[in-house]
Amino acid sequence: MSLWEWVSHRWISEAFRIGSSTPTKGLETGLWLNHRKPSPLKIDAPPFNSAACSTSTGWQRLYGVWLCLGLAVVLTIPPSECDGNAEGMALKRFVLTLLALSGLAIGDALRCNCTNCVKSGYECETDGACMASTSFIQGHEQHVRICIARDSLVPPGQPFYCLSAEGLLNTHCCYTDYCNRVDLKVPSLPVKPGELGWVGSGGPWGPVELVAVIAGPVFLLCMLLLVGLFLFQHHQRTYSHRQRLEVEDPSCEHLYLAKDKTLQDLIYDMSTSGSGSGLPLFVQRTVARTIVLQDIIGKGRFGEVWRGKWRGGDVAVKIFSSREERSWFREAEIYQTIMLRHENILGFIAADNKDNGTWTQLWLVSDYHEYGSLFDYLNYYSVTIEGMIKLALSAASGLAHLHMEILGTQGKPGIAHRDLKSKNILVKKNGMCAIADLGLAVRHESITDTIDIAPNQRVGTKRYMAPEVLEETINMKHFDSFKCADIYALGLVYWEIARRCNTGSIHEDYQLPYFDLVPSDPSIDEMRKVVCDQRLRPNVPNWWQSYESLRVMGKIMRECWYSNGAARLTALRIKKTLSQLSVEEDIKM
Repeated sequence: MSLWEWVSHRWISEAFRIGSSTPTKGLETGLWLNHRKPSPLKIDAPPFNSAACSTSTGWQRLYGVWLCLGLAVVLTIPPSECDGNAEGMALKRFVLTLLALSGLAIGDALRCNCTNCVKSGYECETDGACMASTSFIQGHEQHVRICIARDSLVPPGQPFYCLSAEGLLNTHCCYTDYCNRVDLKVPSLPVKPGELGWVGSGGPWGPVELVAVIAGPVFLLCMLLLVGLFLFQHHQRTYSHRQRLEVEDPSCEHLYLAKDKTLQDLIYDMSTSGSGSGLPLFVQRTVARTIVLQDIIGKGRFGEVWRGKWRGGDVAVKIFSSREERSWFREAEIYQTIMLRHENILGFIAADNKDNGTWTQLWLVSDYHEYGSLFDYLNYYSVTIEGMIKLALSAASGLAHLHMEILGTQGKPGIAHRDLKSKNILVKKNGMCAIADLGLAVRHESITDTIDIAPNQRVGTKRYMAPEVLEETINMKHFDSFKCADIYALGLVYWEIARRCNTGSIHEDYQLPYFDLVPSDPSIDEMRKVVCDQRLRPNVPNWWQSYESLRVMGKIMRECWYSNGAARLTALRIKKTLSQLSVEEDIKM
């Protein structure tokens, strides 16, 4: 084969190769042109397929045009005319030179931007592709622009160098001069639950910080558990030691009371012992620790009241919350005052702190009265004139005994209640009253002329506060001032009782004092405005004048409500007036 025939055959093969769908690896020129086609930007893009001549890139079209022109020229020259013909040979040389120059022009090196090519002015040349990439490393974006050699663009159609990693790396390959000048951004990924993306990925926490964050709370929790376990064991040892001392102490033999002793026997022994201060402390402890709680009968701000059983008898157990320890201690202290016991004062039995090793319960054991408080009783029942007088006289008798001071070696100090109201007065089976809840009571020591006031934060009930208490003008150093405040509250209790008196034709529903003048839970300012500024008092109906008992009750109330405390009746005077009324009404007490 002559040289001319070989060149013609070579260019014809090249022209047909450009029109084919998939270039072969053996044809180097076509392969180089194929890799000049831009690579897809995303990993999941479809693989590259070369197109026909009509859809080739600009470089392929230009190269194809030159090949077609050269082929046309070559085909128009017959080989017979060229062989041995100088003019034909010159034409062949011209065509071959033109095609060679066009191949050189087309095959010029690709120019790209290069971030690391300082000496060459941040430019580079390649026979492959230009690449621009942006990566996210140590919390910062890094931009890289380089040239990629043709041999590195593997596999064909989707080279490894041109792949992107979502959220970490964004890569773009292109095939025109300086085409990698673009700025790429790394798309942020949403943080999935459970991913430890903070560690080692440029976040604020490294491995050391993460270990400290995890180990710190665990160590603190372990220390708290150890301290709690130590305190619990210490408490248990102390409790066991105290129990052992109580058993081993010979003085504790009295704890084992005779089995035939009932609650009434103990109360009788206590009443006739001469002191009147209540049961001995070790007997109180024995009684308290052998009581079986039955059911809850009331709740209040101090805690709960339960009905309990002890040797077949019912008792009331007032269980204080731990934050009310001062109130519990004060009430137990007042109840154990010498000569305090009276039929119209709630009978005190025992006080004890029940420690079960986990928490402490503060118990106050007293007589149980199934009718409950006077407030509950008046809500459920109306009263006759006889019942009204018995309730009023017994309440006055109990208050008079509290206020009274008994002189002597076994004397009793004067005591003011300071929180007298219908909820703190209990109704006994015989229709008599018993004053309860002495947690706010004050004692007067006549020898030193001092007033013993409890150091707790409780205050009396606002609705029953006397005018001088509301105005804060009460003389705290004068014991009679506290007694006068009790008398004002007693007058309000009498109004509650008289409203429920059933005379056979008229009786009213139960209401609290000032129900029509203040809200259900009034503030001190609201009470001061009504009681002190407007000088209003609960309404006394005119029809009470038709009944002697109600008329006397109304008169006593008004004399209990004077704004001047010194002008009010005393508890003893009220007791005598009602005693005379009971005789006139032929009421047996």
